[in-house]
Amino acid sequence: MVDWKQIEEKWQKRWAEAKVYETDPDPQKPKYYLTVAYPYPNSPQHIGHGRTYTLTDVHARYMRMHGYNVLFPMAWHYTGTPLFAMVERLKEKDPALLETFLNLYNIPRRKLKSLENPVAMAGYFAEEIKHGMQRIGYSVDWRREFTTVDEYYHKFIEWQFAKLREKGYITQGSHPVGWCPGCGNPVGQHDTVGDKEPEIEEFTVIKFTKDELVFPAGTLRPETVYGVTNMWLNPDAVYVEATVDGETWVVSAEAAEKLKLLGHKIEVMDEFQGSRFIGATLTNPATGTEMPILPAGFVDPKAVTGVVMSVPAHAPFDLVALEQLKRDVKKNPSAYKFKPAMVRGLEPISVIEAQGYGESPAVDVVARMGIMDQGDERLGKATKEVYSAEFHGGRMRGNAGQYASLPVQQAKEAVKQDMVAKGTATTMYELLEPVRCRCGADVVVMIFENQWFINYGDHAWKRLAHENIDAMDIVPRELRQEYHNVIDWLREKACARKAGLGTKLPWAEDWIIEALSDSVIYMAYYTVIKGINQVKPEPESLTEDFWDYVFLGKGEPVKVSVKTGFPEEKLEELRREFTYFYPMDARHSGRDLISNHLTYMVFVHDGVWPREMWPRGIYVNGSVLMEGAKMSKSLNNIIPLINAVEMFGADPLRLSLMITAEP
Repeated sequence: MVDWKQIEEKWQKRWAEAKVYETDPDPQKPKYYLTVAYPYPNSPQHIGHGRTYTLTDVHARYMRMHGYNVLFPMAWHYTGTPLFAMVERLKEKDPALLETFLNLYNIPRRKLKSLENPVAMAGYFAEEIKHGMQRIGYSVDWRREFTTVDEYYHKFIEWQFAKLREKGYITQGSHPVGWCPGCGNPVGQHDTVGDKEPEIEEFTVIKFTKDELVFPAGTLRPETVYGVTNMWLNPDAVYVEATVDGETWVVSAEAAEKLKLLGHKIEVMDEFQGSRFIGATLTNPATGTEMPILPAGFVDPKAVTGVVMSVPAHAPFDLVALEQLKRDVKKNPSAYKFKPAMVRGLEPISVIEAQGYGESPAVDVVARMGIMDQGDERLGKATKEVYSAEFHGGRMRGNAGQYASLPVQQAKEAVKQDMVAKGTATTMYELLEPVRCRCGADVVVMIFENQWFINYGDHAWKRLAHENIDAMDIVPRELRQEYHNVIDWLREKACARKAGLGTKLPWAEDWIIEALSDSVIYMAYYTVIKGINQVKPEPESLTEDFWDYVFLGKGEPVKVSVKTGFPEEKLEELRREFTYFYPMDARHSGRDLISNHLTYMVFVHDGVWPREMWPRGIYVNGSVLMEGAKMSKSLNNIIPLINAVEMFGADPLRLSLMITAEP
């Protein structure tokens, strides 16, 4: 039987002694510079990570075989708050965490007390991850290693933010953010269970009325207000009557709390079951017609306002629910408090014509698919088909008032703007999907005042990012449009918080730069940190002039040396090293980071450097699955990489990761 460990350790020792992966500029050879995300060390690395990092290492080795002078560095991302949550769980002796630490991560019990500090815990896991990387044979130049809480790194990030502010890309104001009420901070993907990005959508809230009461219905399709047949309330959910900015609204109890976070003035006056208003009639503000409120157990009181408008001609869910309710009422009319005639006469009202469909697209699709029940999983597919056909090729019918004949894409925005201007609608921010913070609290949307943002919504900046994506190598190629889509919908991104590890905002030191904002151009820092460590300057001497010369070529080295005390010849050496290795040739990552980190990286590079220094390629891969789910530290379903190496050997594991996972 092959003793993989003996063979691997023999050659790994030889490679280390020969320093074969320590890469310096060599004018006689073409360079190739590639990076992969620096790990967040709050656990050992798992084999899901191993897929991404092994791909990067294979890429590096392949380019070396072709004669390139390859640089593949590594560092540690301590920034953020997840470590704090884990430390608190450790202090509280959380049984699940102790089980994981002792029996999965194999941490000696005597060691646990020393990990009750975020930096200490990060340091411990960083060493564990490094050991795993060395055992699996990654060809890393470890001389360039750093952490994001190093003083030198703080000065680098301060420079990054000074450049962004100088260009006008940093703003301050009140914007919606994903907010953790438990941590009291804005949250991003790295702060959440399952690494889910809190995606915020703006809903149109249309004000249907009953006398002086407003029943506000949230929708992403305001143009369909002309086709509303009825309103849905959950009869078993808790609703409230509350004054909202001077009007009296009926919304779910959960919605009332959300509205407070969104800056509305709210006073709850009464609380009751949704069944109170079943059978009542409302007036449609767009058409003036009356319609009934009907019961629907599928209405989620946590979603938007808990009040849902029903458009059965254009919403398969509404159509199936309405038809099912009709059958149930006919079968057992005494079970309902409203007259059967109230629901019996309701028919779809078509307000959109779409090519290839009849009078009511939802009716066509539901009939074709044979969907009869609200629990049918195909309803999601039916909904996507109808919405896509109508949005991309639909036109408003003659019963849509002044919007008749308009393409749906235009009518959607026009109806929204006009109704908001008249006061018959407003807007409300909501998460597209439920998200939970790693501390355990549900993430909500909050209007955060006087928050600092990176303005990814800047149109001129977006143009640069689009140009960069068009010019670079994207692997897989079919994902290029996905980057363009993200660039288009990105807007202001909260870039600082009040707690956690990281770099302080240089002009507002009570704020700490968050993890998806201090991790976008560190690839440049790799090229110079080795030389900085050799000189060991005082951190405060690494001024804006220092970084401007090293990274932008601004100023004269002799003058910068006098100002900073950094040796002139070493300054010039840093500049040569940066210009030799930059631009970065390849960035490796998981596909889940396209919607944030990878696109932010493109933006900030394009905002700081001239075109010739923009990234040249991004290579992404899918996730390794564990029993059908994405392998994730926050989901506690990982297999530590070092465990797999010890069990199977580095070479068999590397081969398995390369040939048995999706591209």
